[in-house]
Amino acid sequence: MKLRILSSLLLLFFSSYQLAGQAASTAQKFSPPSRTFRFSYNFTVKDIPSGAKRVRVWVPVPQTDQHQTVRVLTVKSPAKTQMTKESEYGNRMMYVEIQNPAAAAKADFSLEYEITRLEYSRGDYAQLERKDRSPRIVPASMTRLVAPDSLIPTDGRIKALALEVTGSKSGTVAKAKAAYDYLFTNMKYDKTGSGWGRGDAVWACDSKRGNCTDFHSPFIGMLRADGIPARFDIGFPLPEGKNSGDIPGYHCWAEFYASKIGWTPVDISEAWKAKQKDDYFFGSVDANRAQFSTGRDITLSPKQDGPTLNYFVYPYVEVDGKPYEKLDKQFRFEEVKSSE
Repeated sequence: MKLRILSSLLLLFFSSYQLAGQAASTAQKFSPPSRTFRFSYNFTVKDIPSGAKRVRVWVPVPQTDQHQTVRVLTVKSPAKTQMTKESEYGNRMMYVEIQNPAAAAKADFSLEYEITRLEYSRGDYAQLERKDRSPRIVPASMTRLVAPDSLIPTDGRIKALALEVTGSKSGTVAKAKAAYDYLFTNMKYDKTGSGWGRGDAVWACDSKRGNCTDFHSPFIGMLRADGIPARFDIGFPLPEGKNSGDIPGYHCWAEFYASKIGWTPVDISEAWKAKQKDDYFFGSVDANRAQFSTGRDITLSPKQDGPTLNYFVYPYVEVDGKPYEKLDKQFRFEEVKSSE
């Protein structure tokens, strides 16, 4: 009798263990790919002019959202820091003021984060197009995202291009795919010469080349010209297949909004560089990135004395009310193993 009870308990234990394992396997199967890493954001404000009275520094700070989890590990600053948020896009930042710095002084800053980034996917074009059957409605909270930016107009050359490329298409997703395909086919990733990197939509359409800002600015402009909300995201790329290393610069991508679907990402410049993934990067972005801010023409908090920022991914510094660009910057990542 005791042996029978023991056998029954063992069978129950192993059945429960097997079911738990199957549940974990199923959860793992449906969890999106992710990367967890430490990200170091270091910079120095150098050669501060003799007699300077006030140095103001703003640094973008990544936020936790549905696509990434951010934990601040360390913050090193030569003066008291203040965490602030601007009201238009909700970007977070660290603000620092240095009063009466020493002559020919420098100021070192270091921020380190642990970030887990998830793949962000809404599905492929066919799936998205099937869902896109409702009338186009622009929520009142998104009116800014159908308006022009300084370098992304919605009239003139961009409006004419929108009519040419997307005018015959019906539905938000079909129009977005037409704009995506046009830029993927007609532009090339090319950072030679000058003019690239500003995200000037008209320049990009005329030059038909540039970096990620130049690919995505005309995309945003064409959609906004057609009344479709679109936004600009920027952060840093993580090289695929590497566990650590320096990151030489930023990376950006775009999103458009469709009723019944929500915000949908595109990454045309990455598709151009990995042409076998052109279908994937319409509707999805991989986990090889970290987002630091969104939007263009950004007014910081507290407000800067200089003009609005074209985009916000690097530190912005003012000395006695004027923009100051003598900075040394270094960005680095290191993968965090699951055991850690």
